Amino acid sequence: MLYNSAKDWRDAKSKKVMLFGMSGLGKTHISELLRGNGDWFHYSVDYRIGSRYMGEHIADNFKIEAMRNPFLAELLRSDAIYIASNLRFSDLSPLSTYIGKPGNPDKGGIPFEEYLRRQRLHRDAEINSMKDTVHFIQRAKALYGYDNFICDTSGSVVEVVDPLDDNDPVMSSICDHVLPVWIEGNDNHIDILTERFNKAPKPIYYPEDFLVECWNTYMDEKSVTADKVDPDDFIRWGYNKLLSDRLPRYKAIADKWGITVQADDIYNVKTSQDFDNVIISALEA
Repeated sequence: MLYNSAKDWRDAKSKKVMLFGMSGLGKTHISELLRGNGDWFHYSVDYRIGSRYMGEHIADNFKIEAMRNPFLAELLRSDAIYIASNLRFSDLSPLSTYIGKPGNPDKGGIPFEEYLRRQRLHRDAEINSMKDTVHFIQRAKALYGYDNFICDTSGSVVEVVDPLDDNDPVMSSICDHVLPVWIEGNDNHIDILTERFNKAPKPIYYPEDFLVECWNTYMDEKSVTADKVDPDDFIRWGYNKLLSDRLPRYKAIADKWGITVQADDIYNVKTSQDFDNVIISALEA
């Protein structure tokens, strides 16, 4: 690891971490807190995915909708207007909207094959965005003078990393540059996240084999055809299965490449020193 002991962390002139774990456990909150203190550079993988690698796809999707309106279509054809997403670290809805949900078009669903195509685009974008971490570490120092760096990963990073492979293309490219830190939730956190998701189901990335199996199993269990699948119901159903599938793989990444901290400890972080103390405790364990 980049820091093999608490002493290594304390003595480091520059501190670089990669936060990973389930969405909703504090990765972005901590990253923004540290950035707000003025001495940490916040690199958001999700923002990079949406702005650098998926931005054109997102904008084109907006344009497809706009072209259905004759008034807007004429303005677009003449370049009188332009359409772009207002993606922000705290609002990734343009990316989520593009990923979409499969199922009944009358309920906002998209065809499953199109959903698979967009999922594949997301996978490629996430791999590239993770690898870009090293470039942004260098850029943060060279352009802005930041010594401390935090990589705020997507919850789906576990889907593009093989923790059992010493030569994993993603981890082997960045593990010498950042300390991977898994924010581990408990059963109570999982219940809270599930309840939150059920109230407002959002598009999510799945590994393709897992997704196809879930899709076929769901249609069998519900006795529905693809064009009659309720998109929100499928996403809720799949989310619960995905959480269970991801947890042991998050742990495997932490065991091989980094350290584990508890979500409750992360929730209590209010300052950079608080964050230091959490990392120190994990390195001492």
